[in-house]
Amino acid sequence: MRPSKPIGRRSVLRSGLAAALGAALPLPLRQARAGDWLRLEPRPGTARFFGDGGPQTGVWGYNGAVPGPEVRVRQGDRLRVLVENQLPQETTVHWHGLRIPHAMDGVPDLTQPAIKPGEAFRYEFQVPDAGTFWYHPHVRSSEQQGRGLYGVLVVEEPEPPAVDRDVIWVIDDWRLTEQSAISETFDHPHDLSHDGRLGNVATLNGLDSAAFAVRAGERLRLRIVNTANARIFALRFEGHRPLVIALDGQPATPHEPEDGRLVVPPAGRVDVILDMQGEPGGRYPVMDEFYPRRSYRYLDLVYDQAAPLRNSPLDAAVALAPNPIAEPNLAEAQRHDIVLAGGAMGGMRSAILDGQTMEIGELAGRGKVWALNGIAAHGHVMEPLFTFRLGRTQVLSIRNETAFPHPMHLHGHSFRLLTRNGNPVAGNPWLDTVLLAAEDRVEVAFVADNPGDWLFHCHVLEHMQAGMSAVVRVA
Repeated sequence: MRPSKPIGRRSVLRSGLAAALGAALPLPLRQARAGDWLRLEPRPGTARFFGDGGPQTGVWGYNGAVPGPEVRVRQGDRLRVLVENQLPQETTVHWHGLRIPHAMDGVPDLTQPAIKPGEAFRYEFQVPDAGTFWYHPHVRSSEQQGRGLYGVLVVEEPEPPAVDRDVIWVIDDWRLTEQSAISETFDHPHDLSHDGRLGNVATLNGLDSAAFAVRAGERLRLRIVNTANARIFALRFEGHRPLVIALDGQPATPHEPEDGRLVVPPAGRVDVILDMQGEPGGRYPVMDEFYPRRSYRYLDLVYDQAAPLRNSPLDAAVALAPNPIAEPNLAEAQRHDIVLAGGAMGGMRSAILDGQTMEIGELAGRGKVWALNGIAAHGHVMEPLFTFRLGRTQVLSIRNETAFPHPMHLHGHSFRLLTRNGNPVAGNPWLDTVLLAAEDRVEVAFVADNPGDWLFHCHVLEHMQAGMSAVVRVA
């Protein structure tokens, strides 16, 4: 199988509201009482990506399911999760996007020991922000996440917007063989040096993304979570006008997406309000148009034949209350430059690996082809790229000098996106993962108020594995 093989369409969903299968998710895990421990078991399991009549695929999943259980708590709750590792490998759980204590961040060797097979680890922390977050491993991430280890964490607002349905869309792609097994090409040199591990089958909530059932007149809050190793989605909802209300879990000024496309990088989340203004019985395509010449029909919105729930959109406020994040003070900020380099066609001739300068040929022989500020990462424990003064505003100027896009993720903090290529960004949204196209330059700002050593890395997991990662220290 060629790593660049385009997405195919092999759905067994044939008609009408069989499309409702596209909404299936494991039942939510909730704490019945304060102090209850939720249980997550990463373990081997099976999935039927093409429905009950389709072939089985061996996967790894939390509690055996893909996606793993939806964890749902209220803002300010204390979350307690017992993780019992039933995998043949060590693992951890990283709570992506949550501003939680360093010891709970789930990075092996940096914040905790890896959880060995048959052993357990207890995660316990207060959840400060409402929004859409997710969880995934940080050990052999390309393989473990590529086999299905991920789940969604929803933190409910005290006063959520009025909608008819609050819906999660976990969007992903899988590299499957003709026998519907997961391809074992987890360290393919092409993936490490190019776009990453792009799959050939797209799924919605763990099922072939053929269709999604809706009713005319209803209002959805759609929480979109991209759990793919590398695929960047750009979703265009034909005949509909999604309204963005949150990015990466943080409230945003309600707005329609630029060019009508929702661009969701790996690890990114977008919450939208979607009024179903199509005709009963109609089908409306949702296209994925990110990669030039490789666009495809991700799914259809399939309308029930029933009369519209209402004849005009719901008249209710959609703006979310802000989360308690400290605002950056740009006048007193410390400023830092970060340069992304390497990859195919990138021109990087050498980099520092484990304290030694190596030519690109030797680096590639060791599986390292990317660097941050001239340093290729190996593992998670390394000298900090920068030390940020605790409580001080930081501005990062990040420049992508490669031929590929990179979604750059900072642990333990959210940041405001200030500029892109020298131009102010409307609304300065809060993010934890910022996408840089080839040759892009962005500025982000945040208050370094969470002490510890935190990862900063590309969330194309093959790029992280091949060197595009660093540690920043807040002290």
